[in-house]
Amino acid sequence: MSSASLKSPLSACQEEKGSTWDVTEDYASNASSKNWLVRKLLTWGVEERGIAPVPLSERVDRPYSKVFFIWFSMNVNILSFSAGTLGPAIFGLGLRDACLTILFFNLLCCAVPAYVGTWGPTLGMRQIVISRYSFGYYGVIVPCALNLITMIGFSILNSIVGGQALASVSSNDLSWTVGIVVVALISLLVSFCGISVLNWYERIAWIPVVITFVIALGVGGKHLSNPPPLEPATASTILSFASTLAGFAVTYSGLSCDFSSYFKPNVSRWKIFLSAYLGFLLPLIFFQCLGAAVAVAVPSVPDWEAGYAGGNVGGLLEAMLHPVGGFGKFLTVLLSLSVAANIAATFYSISINLQVLIPTLLSVPRYIFSIVATAIVVPLAIVGAHRFYDALVNFLGLIGYWASAYVGIIITEHLIFRKNDASLYNKHAWNTPGRLPPGIAAIAAGVGCFGLVIPSMEQVWFTGPIAKTTGDIGFEIAFVMSVVLYLPLRWLEIRWRGFV
Repeated sequence: MSSASLKSPLSACQEEKGSTWDVTEDYASNASSKNWLVRKLLTWGVEERGIAPVPLSERVDRPYSKVFFIWFSMNVNILSFSAGTLGPAIFGLGLRDACLTILFFNLLCCAVPAYVGTWGPTLGMRQIVISRYSFGYYGVIVPCALNLITMIGFSILNSIVGGQALASVSSNDLSWTVGIVVVALISLLVSFCGISVLNWYERIAWIPVVITFVIALGVGGKHLSNPPPLEPATASTILSFASTLAGFAVTYSGLSCDFSSYFKPNVSRWKIFLSAYLGFLLPLIFFQCLGAAVAVAVPSVPDWEAGYAGGNVGGLLEAMLHPVGGFGKFLTVLLSLSVAANIAATFYSISINLQVLIPTLLSVPRYIFSIVATAIVVPLAIVGAHRFYDALVNFLGLIGYWASAYVGIIITEHLIFRKNDASLYNKHAWNTPGRLPPGIAAIAAGVGCFGLVIPSMEQVWFTGPIAKTTGDIGFEIAFVMSVVLYLPLRWLEIRWRGFV
């Protein structure tokens, strides 16, 4: 194909009908065609929109605090605390080494989902829909399925720790199963209503949780002041723990734009980035370091050790609050409900991803899939409740690999091939397979990078030959190799197709 026959991305976009993009005429809700129940839900403020891009008329959000509180409340919970306990409990790190690893790797990893989220206001699209411009209409089903597995996995883990904490206040009169169901139903209610209720809930959900952890730190802080000395950490151990932390933070990139697509297109991208970055960074560093400190102290505090038996993080927190009596049980209930802020937002994104996974479901209202997500998560959480730590370590260790490759591909597409310019996205093509990239380059790069990732993995069930020397560097390798492979493959794909 001659170079003269190739269309530039900009000229391809200029051929679209008009330079201002508004999809209202194609995807606006037709209230008269809906049954009375749907119409009533809409009048109550329930959000129906799924993966259809947000028209300009509805992109009116302005306060940057909305972005901050979404991510802040999602991470102010027991699961963030649990992730920090892994450093001493699983990887044998001392408090100093665990906290330094938490600090420096979160400073790096939290920047990724915060940056990706800045695309939402300029494009008005959900995160997984934006991924179609790299992976194609059909190819995006692969990262979409992996993203769904990741979100369902996080929801299961959050349901388990929330259920454990709720059950721990009842002196075993309330089972973990009932606690899991209660937490999941609260999350369903918020996610069912949609983005407006979600933003309101996330703005206040963190307050009782922070107060509770401050009280727990106040009554139990005396046990944290003199941590026992441990053997110096090795580079291999630190990298393995860091890979787990990366799996916690970077995987949010698969839903970053789901919560920023209603913002005005002209908002400051730097302010959006900083709001999201601080929303991730502040709770993750504080709660993970607190978790590491408590895990180090557990063997020296009999009550904590008894509550922590079998990896029961909820029981551990209840034991920490035990000195304040009945009020401590009330605070533990608040902690158990803290995970609802994370689960609700995750259910919201699951409902969007299901429409991409099965495109024929586009006409089904988004809120229906929140019910589907709950129906999937609850039984799996009940089954896995008594293997929490095994599930947490294995899950966080694995999901970081695909997420790293995914962000390497979509960031390369955005910065190199789309030149960080929203006008180079053919926005009318979001749901038309023939006008999107075929996705061959993205799939090939994502799969191909695992040729080097697998030897670099260190898991309970497998340690690659490279990882035996270096520790787990699969996360870093996945990012680098996906970029290296995607650049030439995508260039060839553009040459073949004739347009971006």
